Amino acid sequence: MKAGIEAMNIYCGSAALNVVELAKVRNLNIDRFENLLMVEKTVPMPYEDPISNGVNAAKPIIDKLSQEERDRIDMVITCTESGIDFGKSMSTYIHHYLGLNRNCRLIEIKNACYSGTAGFQMALNFIYAQVSPGRKVLVICTDISRMSLVDGSMEASFAEPSTGSGAVAMLISDYPVIFQVDKGANGYYGYEVMDTCRPVPDQEAGDADLSLLSYLDCCENAFREYQKRVEGADYVSTFEYLAFHTPFGGMVKGAHRSNMRKFKRAATEQIEADFNRRVKPSLAYCQRVGNIMGATAHLALASTIDNGDFDKPKRVGLFSYGSGCSSEFYSGIVTAQSQEKLRESNLTKHLNDRYMLSMDEYHHTFETNGEQKFGTRDLKIDSSQFPRAFSHVEGKGRLIFTEIKNYHRIYKWV
Repeated sequence: MKAGIEAMNIYCGSAALNVVELAKVRNLNIDRFENLLMVEKTVPMPYEDPISNGVNAAKPIIDKLSQEERDRIDMVITCTESGIDFGKSMSTYIHHYLGLNRNCRLIEIKNACYSGTAGFQMALNFIYAQVSPGRKVLVICTDISRMSLVDGSMEASFAEPSTGSGAVAMLISDYPVIFQVDKGANGYYGYEVMDTCRPVPDQEAGDADLSLLSYLDCCENAFREYQKRVEGADYVSTFEYLAFHTPFGGMVKGAHRSNMRKFKRAATEQIEADFNRRVKPSLAYCQRVGNIMGATAHLALASTIDNGDFDKPKRVGLFSYGSGCSSEFYSGIVTAQSQEKLRESNLTKHLNDRYMLSMDEYHHTFETNGEQKFGTRDLKIDSSQFPRAFSHVEGKGRLIFTEIKNYHRIYKWV
């Protein structure tokens, strides 16, 4: 039977920053910075969090469904490393604000940047199992990076230009008009490594060089396992396009270069041409949003579908990586109908509609972000602090984060 993505949408905030300007202000080595292949990054406003982003990504999908179709959603899975509570799942908030049927499983998966793929595969297996024929699963991958004044080590690093905020929502069913998964075509690879971690909820630690090496190792060996399970699989000829988890574009380019050398013994010119043809379409949105952790692999997939050439059905290979580490290579088919349906969401228009912050406004977010630390009991959000950015959500039927009252998070539609 068929399974995959029936509908897909993204929400990547109301404000962004030109990271070239940021690199100049931070006096970053411009040659190294250019290797990041970054252009912009979403900067979360005080009234945005993983829950509001997730709801705003999913609402256009839900609004297009009939009541009968909505009631066929049997699970809501949130996939993240930006949890807001050690026990309470973000899926409960998202389920509530989307007005879904209460006969629904509400689940949160926390697994670094691999979380989106973990939730996606869980949803697929529910559909394949046919325990509830005709039912659907709503998967919402949502992550956020809030920088604050206490993140002093980040300010002068190359991590700052690549951190982002946003969500990808996907409706998974047996009608995979957006992306039809190749059933059983999966290669997984994982082991214990201390490349990055979060020893406390608001602080990331790790070794950037080790993380790069682990990513490269997993990219190679996840595909080797895929080859074992899929007869005749070839890194070049099997896939017309490739989409990778994208911490930043340069990391993807390095992994693709490494695989081309190891699997095809390709020359430099051949690798560059192949990257531009098969991989570059996946970077268009990631270069403008930054790393949104558990949502990034599927943001790259959305970018591929929107920006690729699908005059005939074509296979896309996906690589997902999460620090710590866990990884997977899998694949599926995209058609002209897939592209036509996804383009109805006008994802480029959404990215173009974000307000571009000045450096002074960006630095002001550090102060407001410091107020929203993990475990905050009571807080009222002042949405008037960034009026120009707020004008990009006001009157558009978007959900915003307004208050924490005795740990309970409160939202409203604007």
